[in-house]
Amino acid sequence: MLDDYQQLVDEISAALGAPATLENRDFGLIAFGAHDSGGDPDGADEPALDPVRTRSILRRRSTAAVRAWFEGFGIARAQAPLRIPPDPAAGVFMGRICLPVRHRGVVHGYVWLLDDGHLSDLELGGPAGPPDPRLARAMETAARIGALMAAEARADEELGRLLRDLVTGPPDGRDTARTALRAALRGAAEGPLALVAVTPWAPEETEGGGPAGLPNPPGVAAVCAVPPASGPAPAGPAAGRSPAAGLAALVRLRAGTALDPARTAAEHLLRSPGATAPAPRAGGGPGGGAGMPGSAASAAGVSAAGVSAPRRGLDDLPAAWPEALAAARAARADARLGPVAEWSAIGPYRLLAALPAAAGPDPAVRALLEPSHAELARTAEAFLDCAGQASRTAQALGIHRQTLYYRLSRVEQLTGLDLDAGEDRLLLHMALKSARL
Repeated sequence: MLDDYQQLVDEISAALGAPATLENRDFGLIAFGAHDSGGDPDGADEPALDPVRTRSILRRRSTAAVRAWFEGFGIARAQAPLRIPPDPAAGVFMGRICLPVRHRGVVHGYVWLLDDGHLSDLELGGPAGPPDPRLARAMETAARIGALMAAEARADEELGRLLRDLVTGPPDGRDTARTALRAALRGAAEGPLALVAVTPWAPEETEGGGPAGLPNPPGVAAVCAVPPASGPAPAGPAAGRSPAAGLAALVRLRAGTALDPARTAAEHLLRSPGATAPAPRAGGGPGGGAGMPGSAASAAGVSAAGVSAPRRGLDDLPAAWPEALAAARAARADARLGPVAEWSAIGPYRLLAALPAAAGPDPAVRALLEPSHAELARTAEAFLDCAGQASRTAQALGIHRQTLYYRLSRVEQLTGLDLDAGEDRLLLHMALKSARL
């Protein structure tokens, strides 16, 4: 498929005599065409690449700021070529002509043509007259690209449906989903795999109001949005979109226990529009991160990602999904773990994430978890994180030891627990950690 895209992009570059770049609707690079101006053999006459195109080629995608700048020209709604002027302040040193890549009314990507001035007389078409014949041919090629991208999107949707049925569907349908997914993935289905969860996830919508395609980073074999779940609605840029429990991505690993590809895919997904961008988060250390109860990340609807333990083949994926989702919840709950957390590294959250949310906090600690006692709760958690060592706790919190002792006595009064008793300490520690989830 990539060879097909490259051939079509090269056709556009050759027809218009300008470097062309193909990106998907998330501004991920798919193919780019080189351009030989026929001038100085040393390249002195070649149009210099501006920073935006250079970054796109080297990093395989553009930044969110670049995406927002270009989308401000209405490219997502365009039905015909658009001329984008240069803006050195935005790193766009050369103008561009954008060819929207569409199929049946849905935009799947964009072809970008660099214009160092030699395309300034190119007629784009409109009320004043038809487009330049070369541009008309380029748009026909863009339509062929759109048909290919639409077919690829349909195949990805089918893989995503099978993955969703396998990891979250009813048990009696999992065998069918597993068999179909194994046939579709072929050899990759037997290799080392891991599941990535991103939560919360708020799917984008197309201009027609339907759901947009899901991101598919390199190394991801299948991706799907999981069914909606109860919980806080997305905030910030994602407010108003239909919430989902999360996004599930099946990632191919290069080795049996090396999760680097899964972490890379998770970081890519967190930069996607469906994920809620993070606000500044507090630093680590005992008692660090968001205050109690709960975490600021969770309250603000900030997305985080979790990675399951590696698996060999598809048979154990239904058990891998709760691991990935628990790790994502832990990353949202504790700034020291996020924004991407691995199941093996989330400690007590492996047990706490499995508890039913309806259970609520233990009656003994309910008063401590009131917002008016957030400072006391944070102090108690830091004390327990430091294994009850007063000097370490006071240093971590930046307070005097006498202040610490006073706060701990207030905690004992509120809860009726004895912080010198191991079982009481365990109850309080688990209750505080659980409240973050």
